[in-house]
Amino acid sequence: MASVFQQLQYTMAITRTLSLLLAISLLTGCSWLSTKDKNETRNWSASRFYAEASTAMKEQDYERAIEYYEKLEARYPFGRYATQAQLDVAYAYYKYDEPESALAALDRFIKLHPRHTHVDYAYYLKGIVNFNRSIGFIDRFLPTDVSQRDAGAAMDSFDDFSELVRKFPDSKYSEDARKRLLYLRNNIARHELHVARYYLERGAYLAAANRAAYVVENYQRAPAVRDALKIMAEAYDKLGLEKLSADARRVLALNEQQGKFDYIDEAEADSKPLGRKVWEYLELDEN
Repeated sequence: MASVFQQLQYTMAITRTLSLLLAISLLTGCSWLSTKDKNETRNWSASRFYAEASTAMKEQDYERAIEYYEKLEARYPFGRYATQAQLDVAYAYYKYDEPESALAALDRFIKLHPRHTHVDYAYYLKGIVNFNRSIGFIDRFLPTDVSQRDAGAAMDSFDDFSELVRKFPDSKYSEDARKRLLYLRNNIARHELHVARYYLERGAYLAAANRAAYVVENYQRAPAVRDALKIMAEAYDKLGLEKLSADARRVLALNEQQGKFDYIDEAEADSKPLGRKVWEYLELDEN
């Protein structure tokens, strides 16, 4: 019995020794790779770093581009290359599908360079990052009604584009930002309408009326206003608030009579599904 126990102890000791040697070899290997990479770029100038990062971007090697941009800023924190790298790395993160890192880089650039020549682009790219987060990957191939999803990213994108248009109305990016604002406004209004309808179907009539009223008050030219007024009228009926219900119906009838609901936004101007229409119209595949 003692012999078996001793053999077991011996085996465990051998296993621990091998594990330790393996760990040491891995650490040594990582250190060697790190040293090799460091030696490779040790004498690179700021312009060399930027050129290599730009080449990596063209080759769509975003991970490598991010590495070079960050090393450039770390070794040469001042100068035009470092400043441009702070902006370019945000786009690299965006293309590398790391939106949080992209947004953090853009916020940092805006804070450090509020009067930079290309700061309008930083605001625009923030809007683009959040815009595509609000659409999602699946919608690139199977357009759906994205207004039924959480509107957080869409609201962030709306704020980003609004700030761009407000601060830089003559920017070359502002025209496209206005088009996206149009789509986002309608989409957010429809999201609020879905919530109001959800409350209505579950008997939360006051919540439904309040949510629909919010749409009417804040998105007056959106197509969702017509249905919002209908929900208000129905919800007030259920609550026994006849005067408020009559008011909602009167406003609805007046606007229909005056043809105000005949207004159709560009984003809804044809028979294609809304998701695909907007995707093609705004050329999202090009971003």
